[in-house]
Parts: sequence; structure tokens; C-alpha cells
Amino acid sequence: MQTLIPLAEQVAILLKQRRETIAVAESSAGGLVSAALLAVPGASAYFLGGAVVYTRQARELLMDLPREAVKGMRSASEPYALLLARTASARFSATWGLAETGASGPTGNPYGDAPGHSCIAIAGVAEEAITLETGSDDRVANMRAFAAAALELLQRHLSQ
Repeated sequence: MQTLIPLAEQVAILLKQRRETIAVAESSAGGLVSAALLAVPGASAYFLGGAVVYTRQARELLMDLPREAVKGMRSASEPYALLLARTASARFSATWGLAETGASGPTGNPYGDAPGHSCIAIAGVAEEAITLETGSDDRVANMRAFAAAALELLQRHLSQ
């Protein structure tokens, strides 16, 4: 967490300055993105909510995305991450939606992605999806790397 909080503080400053809000849908980061954003005092000014969307059941119940909405989409992909980001933004009426999905390790996922694979997306004022490959099977290190990359992607767009 200590490495994520400075990033979250920078994001918080930018969100507050811009009077914008964020909603998060994360999977293999396990809630670290939300935890880092909430660790910053005054988070209620910008953080509207988040969900750990780790399973199909969580996707359906927390994000209200039925199977038909993701038909033909791999869960650890940029299109899926973008769909989650758009959905988080819409469900919370947030300026920004931030989503992460991947394989933290120590093994890969059923779709053939190696451990350390994550797709991260933002949706709102701008949209972008990226893929991160850490090349590591260290679950905790990957979770931290995924959360940091998500915060960095958001920070880059907020700084423009």
C-alpha cells in the first residue's frame, strides 16, 4: 500500500481540482486501487464507489452485466476492461470509470494469459485501455503493479 498511496494522493488532488469523481471495478488487483484512493483523506469528495469483480457472479450482481453483454469477450482483455470501466462510470454516475482485470498468479488464467497479465481501462472524459505484462508469477507484487498501473493511467489522463 505504501507505494500506491503517493500515486493515489496525486490522483486525488487532480480529481478534487477538476471537481470530478471516480468509480472503480477491479478484479485481480483485489481492491487495492479502491483502498489506495480511499486511504487519502477527503476521499468522499471524489470516490463514489467500487467493486471487486472477481467472478462471473460478481460481474452479474455488482455490475449488472449479464452473460449476453460479454458474449464473445475474454474477461482478461482490453475490450472487457473498457466495458467494466464504462459500466462503473455509468452505474455510479461518475466522471470516470476505472477498471482492471487479469491474472495475478502464481499461475495464468483459463484463457491462456500468463501470470502478470492485466488489462486496465478508463472511461469518461476520455477512454483508453492498456495491457500490462509483468513477466512475474508473484501474486502480491502483480496485484500492486496492476493497481499502480491503473492509478498511473488515470493520473496521466487527469493531467492532460
